Amino acid sequence: MHVFLIAGEPSGDKLGAALMAGLKTLASDVRFSGVGGPLMEAEGLTSLFPMDELSVMGIAEVLPKYRALKRRIAETAQSVIDTAPDVLVTIDSPDFCLRVAKIVKAARAQKIVHYVAPSVWAWRPGRADKMAKVVDEVLCLLPFEPPHMTRAGMKAHFVGHPVVAEPEASAGEAAAFRAAHGVAPETPLILALPGSRRGEVSRLAERFGAGLRPVLETHPDARVLVVPATPVRDMVEEALRDWPGDPILTTGADPVEKRAAFRAADVALAASGTVSLELAAAATPMVIAYDMNWLSRFLIGRMLRIDTVTLVNLVSETRTIPECLGKDCTPDAISAALLGLMDGTEARAAQVAAMLDTMSRLGRGGEAPGLRAARAVLEAVAR
Repeated sequence: MHVFLIAGEPSGDKLGAALMAGLKTLASDVRFSGVGGPLMEAEGLTSLFPMDELSVMGIAEVLPKYRALKRRIAETAQSVIDTAPDVLVTIDSPDFCLRVAKIVKAARAQKIVHYVAPSVWAWRPGRADKMAKVVDEVLCLLPFEPPHMTRAGMKAHFVGHPVVAEPEASAGEAAAFRAAHGVAPETPLILALPGSRRGEVSRLAERFGAGLRPVLETHPDARVLVVPATPVRDMVEEALRDWPGDPILTTGADPVEKRAAFRAADVALAASGTVSLELAAAATPMVIAYDMNWLSRFLIGRMLRIDTVTLVNLVSETRTIPECLGKDCTPDAISAALLGLMDGTEARAAQVAAMLDTMSRLGRGGEAPGLRAARAVLEAVAR
């Protein structure tokens, strides 16, 4: 069986590698081609070109590379048409992947499976109808997504979120992390995560620091811990010069250290995103804060169809995670939310219960998401 895969960014490379490993477990005669990163290449893919050529975000970043991206779209689509695989699996990166799928679908009756449903439950629901014109089946990470896909005319499968397959730090590893950084077991440890993109850090870091100041005045024995995303470590390190409390800054590059840090923290202040699921996996109570430029805030605010942006709230069907968003992303709101969490035993307990429920709903304790995704792809081919 020939499987053609396309991933355009590191998260997709990770999903693709787990899917490939699952396919090799379930099918002995499988072979791969397509576009992917180092993790997919380690599973046996020879990428048509370096995946990082596609890891471009934002209009300002895309425009200079538009012609090159168009050539890569045409090249990838032609490779699918020429090799005639049993299935084409496109992984996230819809701007690239669905353009390839459209060209392929127009040329031949190709089975196409898309991995990661667009968040039509949050905004722009019409994307599902557009996708249904070229995609046959969708592999969903969140349990409430399949109905949105099936209503548009595609088959959909909930295969679980990759966060449930990640290793978990032990209590011993968390204690060792604290000891290594001179943080006593009884010392309150506040984890701060001001984003993984430069724009996020530039907007949030100053507000996070200002929001932490009243918290440290109320809890003078508390320490602040920052685990930076590797691409923005320099910006974070610069921002910390104005933060209170002599924050602890880790390298951010070691996943084992990161998991131990998440488990070691008592509470967290984090930018909105999938990091909320990583914190939930560690059962670390959190406050979510986020803002964007005024135009994006205005446009997305008008399109949003949900009353919370935090995945733990959405998956658990609770609203236990406090959010400081947009015009409410202020130092005063951040400090009030953090103090309420640090001083509220019941609030922390409610969050932990919602987090455990979230992990269960996302597939923790069941078959690995990569294996479930592989099973769904094989069933799609059989159909």
